[in-house]
Amino acid sequence: MGNGSRLWGCAVGAAIGDALGMPLEFGPRQPPERLVREMQPARLPAGTFTDDTEMALALAESLLAHCPLDPADLAERFATWYRSGPADVGIHLGQVLRRIAGGEAWSAAVGAVQAHDPEAAGNGSIMRCWPVALAHWNDLPALLADSRLQSSVTHPHPECVASSALINATIYFLLHNATPQEAIAQALDTVRDLPPGLLQAVTAAPGRLRSELKNSGWVRHTVESALWGLLTTHSFEEAVIQVVNLGNDADTAGAVVGALAGAAYGLDAIPQRWRDALRGELPWQRGRAWRTEDLAELAGQLAGHATVEDHAEDWANG
Repeated sequence: MGNGSRLWGCAVGAAIGDALGMPLEFGPRQPPERLVREMQPARLPAGTFTDDTEMALALAESLLAHCPLDPADLAERFATWYRSGPADVGIHLGQVLRRIAGGEAWSAAVGAVQAHDPEAAGNGSIMRCWPVALAHWNDLPALLADSRLQSSVTHPHPECVASSALINATIYFLLHNATPQEAIAQALDTVRDLPPGLLQAVTAAPGRLRSELKNSGWVRHTVESALWGLLTTHSFEEAVIQVVNLGNDADTAGAVVGALAGAAYGLDAIPQRWRDALRGELPWQRGRAWRTEDLAELAGQLAGHATVEDHAEDWANG
């Protein structure tokens, strides 16, 4: 399996995990004998990705315009997304973007919101971080710097910043053919600034019982669930199914494990029925439908060395 399949798998996998988790968001943990295994409708039609992927695509657009990342450009793109009236905006994120949309500089806006609630450590920056890993798939220092920076624009808590670096470092090593176990070990050896509580959660994740996973909107819980799913299964399909069926913040955890598992197993490992069902529309691009092929094409643009057309035969065989 070449880098192209893994790059495409990361982008498509993130959106697939998001869409599969969408109908399970805020719901209970599903019993093992009744796991949801197919795209289902809920607040959105079956197969539709949510704000998690929408924000990732805004980050991708910013990276295509400015690489290394320009935080002011990214903040303005997030503000454009916010002004367009997305269906779902996290509380902390909404407070930050409301200030930016009103004309406040991103650093002042996020500083004021974080100062009001210093312990706020939501998962809003790791749900969207994968485009940085693809844009810097062969430049680990740049990947780490931009991963931290994109988080700092809206989620500057140390656990959020470190988690974004850790997830993207793991994707980096997966793209370079490491096994999931090897990739996480290498990422931990690379990202040395994990706060103690987060480090403990990461190292304990593969040994957790399913019943112990909270899968809440806390970034630590999302990292824990995603790594648990990646390390306790052996396929893209099972990794994503196991994680989204934890319920609660199912779409975000699904997006994170989908990006990881897509990078681990490649595009071909993502079930065709899910690829066919995937769809979405960006609030600031009304009328343009995003499908699997568009996300794969975007992955190639970010990586700077592959497009769907360049690998038409691989795509057809996938």
